[in-house]
Amino acid sequence: MNIIEMKNIKKDYPLGETVVHALRGIDLSVEEGGFISIVGPSGSGKTTLLNLIGCIDTPTEGSVKIGGEEITTLDDTDLTNIRLFKVGFIFQTFNLIPVLNLIENVEFPLLLMKENRLTKEEIRERARQCVEEVGLKEFIDHRPAELSGGQRQRVAIARALVTKPQIVLADEPTANLDSETGASILTLMKQLNKTEKTTFIFSTHDPDVLKYATDVVKIRDGLIVDKTDSSKYLRQSGVRKKPGPAKAASPAGRRK
Repeated sequence: MNIIEMKNIKKDYPLGETVVHALRGIDLSVEEGGFISIVGPSGSGKTTLLNLIGCIDTPTEGSVKIGGEEITTLDDTDLTNIRLFKVGFIFQTFNLIPVLNLIENVEFPLLLMKENRLTKEEIRERARQCVEEVGLKEFIDHRPAELSGGQRQRVAIARALVTKPQIVLADEPTANLDSETGASILTLMKQLNKTEKTTFIFSTHDPDVLKYATDVVKIRDGLIVDKTDSSKYLRQSGVRKKPGPAKAASPAGRRK
């Protein structure tokens, strides 16, 4: 089953008297449970593509379906519900709320879910579990200004996972992490991908992220120029693929 279907997607941005053609006719299908890396040079359209999948932006032309639902005709309320209930975001700039502490930032999306019947205690417990999974238990009362860049990135990852979304979109998710922390986070994501069928889509330049991917989509000048399995892509790039992620703590119970 394809959880994402994009057909003839074009996205134009006016820039003064000119128009920037960010995407020029994208066709992309992603199966449920995919672990996809989008690669390409800066300005190729990677972030624009993620923004369209995540309902942060709308295409100038074309069709986008999430879980079989056409989203290009939805109103703002329906798009907000998709972002809240179906999609988790890991932003490169973190986008944490400075006046909230770590666990409050993580649980914030759950508090916005008006249809969510979780109690305050259940919300706090789920947020606490996510914080522990990204290795920040001892910083649970700290505010963003008291955390390092890598720690803030892990908070952003926990916040993206706390709603148990069907799709997680990540723009350079390991950019602010050391190699050991980045590997542990990717291992957790890969395990969730396998056990919960969560679909992960990354925009990245990091070859270590590519080693965890199942497929690689290469984009250039607003067009997809190649889509292949990651092993083939890495062989072509001269990078050895990992034999598999290290065993991580089980995320059992996340979807109870």
